[in-house]
Formats: sequence, C-alpha cells, structure tokens
Amino acid sequence: MSEQSTITEQASHPQAGLWSSYRTLLRWQFAQIGSMLPLIIVIQALLAGGIIIGFGFLIPNIDSATAMFLSTGAPTVLLLTIGLVIVPQGVARARTDGTFNYMRSLPLARPLLFAADLTVWVIIALPSVGVAVLTGWLRYDLVFSFNWPLLIAAALLITVMATAVGYAIAVSVPPMLAQLITQVLVFFVMLFSPITFAPGQLPGWFQTVHDILPLRPGADLLRAGLASETFDASGRDLLVLSVWCLAGVAITIRALVRRH
Repeated sequence: MSEQSTITEQASHPQAGLWSSYRTLLRWQFAQIGSMLPLIIVIQALLAGGIIIGFGFLIPNIDSATAMFLSTGAPTVLLLTIGLVIVPQGVARARTDGTFNYMRSLPLARPLLFAADLTVWVIIALPSVGVAVLTGWLRYDLVFSFNWPLLIAAALLITVMATAVGYAIAVSVPPMLAQLITQVLVFFVMLFSPITFAPGQLPGWFQTVHDILPLRPGADLLRAGLASETFDASGRDLLVLSVWCLAGVAITIRALVRRH
C-alpha cells in the first residue's frame, strides 16, 4: 500500500489518533524527498566546505580568530539556507503540482502537515552543524569549546525559525514569487548578513537592521554554543530569534487552516 493510500485511509477514519497520522505524514514526507535526500546531504557538505574554505581564500593571511568566527558562523548559514531556501522551494513546487492542495483537502489536523514537514527538515538540517565544525577543525586546526545545552537549543531554534519563516513565505505568496524571494534570501544571508564576518564591517544603519532580524542573533547564539570560551550571546538574541520563530509558525498555521 502506498503512503498516499495510507494517508487517505487514515484520514477517512476520525478515530485515527494524531500520533498515527503524524507518523504517516512523516513517512510521506520522506518518500516525497526520496532520492534527493543523499543529494541534499552532499550539497550541505559542499556548502560547508565552500563557505569555510572558499571564504577563507578571500581573506589574506587569515588568523585564528577570524577563522574561528568564520567556522562558527558557517553552520548558521547552512541551517538558514535549508529553512529559507530549500523548504519554501519544495512547498512552492508542491503547490504548483497540486500535492499541497491534496494534502490540505484531507480531514487531518492541518497543523500536522507543518509539524511533519518541520520534523523532516530538522532531521536533515542538524547534521550540517557537525559537517561545518569538522571542516573548520580540519582546515584551520581550531579548538572548539562546546556548550552543549546552548548549542542544541540554538541549532533547533534556528532551524525551526528558518523553516517556519520559509514555509510562511511559500504558503502566503504565489509559488513563482516564493521561489524568487528565496533566490534573494540566499544572497542576503551569505553576503549581507554578519554571520561569517563581524558586524562592524557593515554600515551603522545596516547593523541596526540586523539587530531586529533573526539572522545575526541566531548566529551569535550558535557561535556561543560552539566556542563558549570565545563568544557569548545575550538574552536579547534569544528573544529576537524566538519572536521570529513564533511569527513564522503563526503565519504558517493560519495559512494552512484558512479556507479557500
């Protein structure tokens, strides 16, 4: 029996529990990704190497402090790229080919659709942190000092925030526009956000903009989790990231439950 048939059958029986529906949706989402899963993982590894090694070539005589900043910022770029680019592009394609509307038509609790998607992308995204750390260690011989509770919490919160915001974009605007927005976002994250370079290199007004965007606060939290003896993060960073996370989830859930 196919995953689609299983979902339809469970949806037609109201007595089917939320947990059972959620597990079935998880299997459906993994089946949808299918053979693309290894490719996504490979792309993550290449992106980690490209950011840490490639950006290092652009910095003449890179020192240990700069290499540490670059290497601890790269995981955030990877997590943001998945949530703000890959996720909304996938949802936009699903809206175009009718899969998204089919799933919404099922008598399932619609927030489960987002919860299943979110779980899948969290599972896929988190290994990128390890890939980036390994690359930084091998390339620059860096010594990391992990704050595990902060590292895990920051990685999860960044992934949830990015996925929620990316999903909100994909379900709130036409599919073509969503894909165009994601193309702009990937350049903004990689080139115009103080994640792999110090905020002081930006104009003052642009630094202020990043104080209210979730990108720099998220990077600072994750950086403090990777190198706790070198970097620290503030409660304000956590607040900004949490607000954006809640806003993305709220917009997504509202779009999913809204009637056509």
